[in-house]
Amino acid sequence: MRRAKSDGIDAELLLRTLLAWLRGEPRVCSMVPIPDQTDEDARRAVRERGELIAERVGLVNRIGAVLATLGAGDYNPLLQSRRRRLNELRTGLGEPLPPHARAKIERLLARLELVLAHITELERERNAVAETAAPDHAAKMIQQLAGLRGIGVQSATVLVREAFVRRFANGKALGAYAGLTATPYSSGGLEREQGIGKAGNRRLRSVMVELAWLWQRYQPGAAQVVWFRERVGKTGRRLRKVMVVALARKLLIALWRYVTDGVVPEGAAMKPAT
Repeated sequence: MRRAKSDGIDAELLLRTLLAWLRGEPRVCSMVPIPDQTDEDARRAVRERGELIAERVGLVNRIGAVLATLGAGDYNPLLQSRRRRLNELRTGLGEPLPPHARAKIERLLARLELVLAHITELERERNAVAETAAPDHAAKMIQQLAGLRGIGVQSATVLVREAFVRRFANGKALGAYAGLTATPYSSGGLEREQGIGKAGNRRLRSVMVELAWLWQRYQPGAAQVVWFRERVGKTGRRLRKVMVVALARKLLIALWRYVTDGVVPEGAAMKPAT
């Protein structure tokens, strides 16, 4: 017989679990590390920039779709000369843009320019944090990470705001939070890995996979890159994509130890002083 389910039963089960955890019983549950209010609020700017970037891509694509139906090409709405170039555009038949199509594009450009202005404002605030002379703890970590070759201010900001301001018991917990840990499958005598679990922080996971590829280019002597190349060798592209996730996990843990314990990743090179 199926057990009854209600909010009251769920609340009682959660309370029992919490009491067991407070008594110190092992493997009852795991607690998610929560940043303080200031760090949580600072993360909003990082996420807002991501939303604006997606909105920018959407507006550019919509403008391109309108022009494609008219046979008009060679137009980049992200250039400063976007308004002047719009006046010079001609359809595939060599005629000026139809009035309604042109009006729609102009409205899309107005929205695009507002989005671009907001992105610029957020990036100015982001850079100011990274360049401040008397940084707080989070800003200091951003500066540390941005001092390594292959890591820009944006990637460093995402790493700190999305992960490093939180407390993690160990590297395994950090990897799980980022969604970079393997998902095991076990049934009877069959055991295998199903790839990474994607239940973690997708923003953190995305930036780490990107950094894993960049790390190979800008940090060829780093221990993580040496480890990666020894295992990949001359294998195919598919295995390289699988192994780069393992590289991303190792790199994430190494960078976390760098900003929390001051342990510089083995073999990593710093940017030249300016």
